[in-house]
Amino acid sequence: MSSTRRTAVVTGVFFLVAAFPAMAALALYQPLLGDADYVLGNGSDAAVRAGAFLEILVAVSVAGTAITLYPVLRRKHAGFALGYVCGRLLEAALIVVGIISLLAVLTLRQEPAGSDDGLLAAARSLVAVHDWTFLFGPNVALGVNTTLLAWMVLRSELAPRWIPVLGLVSGPLIFASATAVLAGLYEQVSVAGTVAALPVFAWEMSLAVYLLARGFRSGPTRELAVERPVPVPA
Repeated sequence: MSSTRRTAVVTGVFFLVAAFPAMAALALYQPLLGDADYVLGNGSDAAVRAGAFLEILVAVSVAGTAITLYPVLRRKHAGFALGYVCGRLLEAALIVVGIISLLAVLTLRQEPAGSDDGLLAAARSLVAVHDWTFLFGPNVALGVNTTLLAWMVLRSELAPRWIPVLGLVSGPLIFASATAVLAGLYEQVSVAGTVAALPVFAWEMSLAVYLLARGFRSGPTRELAVERPVPVPA
């Protein structure tokens, strides 16, 4: 297997891992996110801990998609490729902040300090931090990153044209949806928010499946895979 083929496979796996565990983690978080008095209750925190572990995998995979693609993209779009890496690292960092905020609620639950009202206020603040990182990470930053990557894939002809075109549509759409949530028009976890997220999910899965099955398109890949020799002064 050539190095560019391995890069395509690893990138495809990262895109898959970044998508599916995120949905499972959101479901596992519901006992905490859906109960304002969770910090005062009893019982197992295993579901929230499992969700946190899955989101760690998501954060690593989000960063991994950019890091593995960078050597391929930089040969034609060096500046934009670096920007994509930075954007995905920011997205991953926001996800990690959200994880830490929910794990902090578990600490308050196991080692309570202060009155019940104080615990409730602290826990709700930490959940609010998670909710905002969930908006600015997997929505605002994702919209910008998706648009940027789709543009580079289209210009570099690394995949069939319809795949990056889908990304160029879904990126601005998820960004616009995040803006609507920020303006208070609807909740992020809602029918409207889900509908806006479906195209970006379709873009990532289409790109992932294509990279796993076919790799980068052969013509552009040959051009990208060849390192140009550095001229040596006489």
